[in-house]
Amino acid sequence: RDRVGQPKTRGFYLPGKAFTYGRPNERRDYTASDALRGWGGGSTSLPLARSKKQPDRDFMALNRTAVSAGLVTAKENFDYRATHDIRCKPTSEEKNRSQRRLPPSMVFGLPTRPSTPIYDLLEHKFQDKWIGQRRNQELAKRRDEKQKKNNLMLYETRTNLLRTYQNPVDEQALWQLPRFTKSAKPHLQTFRTTKEKENAFDNFELDRVGRKGVLGQEI
Repeated sequence: RDRVGQPKTRGFYLPGKAFTYGRPNERRDYTASDALRGWGGGSTSLPLARSKKQPDRDFMALNRTAVSAGLVTAKENFDYRATHDIRCKPTSEEKNRSQRRLPPSMVFGLPTRPSTPIYDLLEHKFQDKWIGQRRNQELAKRRDEKQKKNNLMLYETRTNLLRTYQNPVDEQALWQLPRFTKSAKPHLQTFRTTKEKENAFDNFELDRVGRKGVLGQEI
């Protein structure tokens, strides 16, 4: 409590001259010589005992027992928890973890990598092995692609055929005046027969493929 009428102090009183600052050193009965000799008893196990972890409190069980005892208010539950203690049951995994013991001959670390055979390097064995693996991968990839194509193959159904089918339409001749179709005749007939005229037009259709122009009449 601060004194009335005087300024508030901001410091602390230091202990006497016999006080030693710092943290105390924990004394252990075993030394380095004991560790080299096998920890005194001739066993290879460490002398440090693992502290047993206490399980957490089971508040749900505490609440159930408190309700069964007729305690419903917060103060009654607080007093009941202060006088009673129920802990959670350890699971099977925690039991196995607590019972696990490492053998004395246990060696930690990674195993030593085996030496590379020099004869395999000279004979290009690793190269041949890599080429074989790549070939097998390519063949497996091709098989998968072929299988996917076979699975995705579409078959023509009647509905698709009816949708793509177009009814044939007769081409109508160009309209001409009736007088030219009956009375107007050509004055000059260069073909002797109608068959020769058809053959000439057929040859013209075949020959126009290699010619230029809209009608295929140029060189």
